[in-house]
Amino acid sequence: MTAAPSARSGNDGALALSGITRRFGDYTAVDDISFEVARGELLALVGASGSGKTTTLRIAAGYEVPDAGSVSLGGTDITTVPPERRGFGMVFQHYALFPHMPVAHNVAFGLEARGINKTERLQRARDALAAVGLRDAGERAIQSLSGGEQQRVALARAMVIEPRALLLDEPLSNLDPTLRQTMRDDLRAMLRRVGVPALFVTHDQEDAFAISDRIALLRLGKLLQCGTPEELYHRPASREVAAFIGRGTILPAVDKGETASVTIGDVTTEIPVARADGAAARIEHSFVVLRPDALRLTGQEDPRGWKGRILNRRFAGGAVMYRVQLAGDVIVEVESASGTAREGDAVAVSPTGERAPLVPR
Repeated sequence: MTAAPSARSGNDGALALSGITRRFGDYTAVDDISFEVARGELLALVGASGSGKTTTLRIAAGYEVPDAGSVSLGGTDITTVPPERRGFGMVFQHYALFPHMPVAHNVAFGLEARGINKTERLQRARDALAAVGLRDAGERAIQSLSGGEQQRVALARAMVIEPRALLLDEPLSNLDPTLRQTMRDDLRAMLRRVGVPALFVTHDQEDAFAISDRIALLRLGKLLQCGTPEELYHRPASREVAAFIGRGTILPAVDKGETASVTIGDVTTEIPVARADGAAARIEHSFVVLRPDALRLTGQEDPRGWKGRILNRRFAGGAVMYRVQLAGDVIVEVESASGTAREGDAVAVSPTGERAPLVPR
């Protein structure tokens, strides 16, 4: 039997997946994935359905054994340690709370399995509930809780065992938009306090951007890029990453080093560019990503602007988003603070001068 890892083993308690591969028959769900999550860090696994993110999380948790590669915690190999002996806290998409138990007993359940006496485990459950803002909810029925309160109970249950790592599977997906915003902030603050490696699975970019320190973007079982939200947004490593992260129009460009030239219709404009760390100094077949916040509306008389017509406008709080049809059936989105233009208006679109991501084909 493999020994359970020590919380104080080497490598400062980091959770590491190295060369992980998992196949189901002829289908490869996870293909040679490696990343590390430091203590106190939240890494989001992001990708479309079928990208391999849930399988990766299940391997980290011990519910799946990889066909190749290893999982380690603090430098200790835990690849074959069963889930119940890893000491991980897990929050499931549907929370998996027990409806026949009151709130405090739900939270204390994991402590009972660890042999903690009833008095101590209920006290620790009350402390955990207080930490998530539910100090007086211990005797309430699970059915009486709102979705946000149930999410907090699930977090309290995961944290009460003093986990070596936290694993979260779409924990915000069942919340309404307003509560979701609040819980993003609360979840990030709680994870900071716990100070263990946290792995967070989501298909929602906004959730990942709001609470994660780094993002690992998966597609068809492969890791496309792992970095901070800012790195993936401003310096995507590939066209695939650029298409998935954020909004933008991806157009062919001529790489000139610090700038790239983009031609739409009969107007060619040079744009300052940013490229991913380690990217080639010159990309032969390059594309530029025109983000809405890096474009502006100008008048038709602008000689350097791309001529077009507004298809529609959408009010977005502090800004208005315009969809503009340019020459050659190119459609771009433009973010504007003024919002005075209307659908059908003839306009020109120009870069703001911000560096635009440059990616290979």
